[in-house]
Amino acid sequence: MDERHRARMMRFACCRSDDGPIKPVIGVLCCNEITDRPIQAVATRFVEPLVRYAGATVLLVPAVADAMDTRALAGRLDALLMTGSRSNVAGARYGKTDAAGDALDLDRDAVAMELAGRMIEAGRPVFGICRGLQELNVLFGGTLTDTLNAGHHRATEDATAYETLFDHVHDVDLQAGGMLATVTARRSLSVTSVHRQGIDRLGSGLSIEARATSDGLVEAFSARPCGGDVLAVQWHPEWNVAASASGQAFFSLVGQSLGTRRDH
Repeated sequence: MDERHRARMMRFACCRSDDGPIKPVIGVLCCNEITDRPIQAVATRFVEPLVRYAGATVLLVPAVADAMDTRALAGRLDALLMTGSRSNVAGARYGKTDAAGDALDLDRDAVAMELAGRMIEAGRPVFGICRGLQELNVLFGGTLTDTLNAGHHRATEDATAYETLFDHVHDVDLQAGGMLATVTARRSLSVTSVHRQGIDRLGSGLSIEARATSDGLVEAFSARPCGGDVLAVQWHPEWNVAASASGQAFFSLVGQSLGTRRDH
């Protein structure tokens, strides 16, 4: 090794030594969408809270079933977040027929179920928001319904501008002693809600964390089947999270689970 190469390597080594501890890596699952071409998409609002409140670094996970080696990926990620989406989980996944006009994302279904299953089996934390909750409920053997009262979504959602879409809120009652009740020190929350599917039959082994005050719909659940936390909410804690104590609490729980994972 000549002197110039040695000096360059020493400089790189010095830079790396000042970088501090390596942050845990959380995968954030994308969706398939089409603009003028097929793309992988995830709303930016899901990413920033994971950095700010959970202390993680984010890796976007493509929802391309034929291109994903979920076994390899599950061995490298410290956790997984399954995001909300404009699509529904396909009814074939839980033995029901899709409603007319349902927007589906079959590749997202496939990657979500397989990757989340592998992560959970490996004892790694998995989190769900909106569609992510629905996917996890199906993964645990539960079912979904399209029959929801108007308290769960805006009556004119399809025609609503994005900036006001998430203005719709409703109340949920927290389960005493649950993860969410403990971290928020609250009995109930007002949450941002935009969804047209919800839980019908709760999956096996899932503990209820919250129910809608209006009709008792399960709005959050948790589990710890293989040593890693599973936590999912039907609402959108990532929306305007800087002004939402309950949203910050959700992402703090993500950080706590990642910290526990790193300690092992």
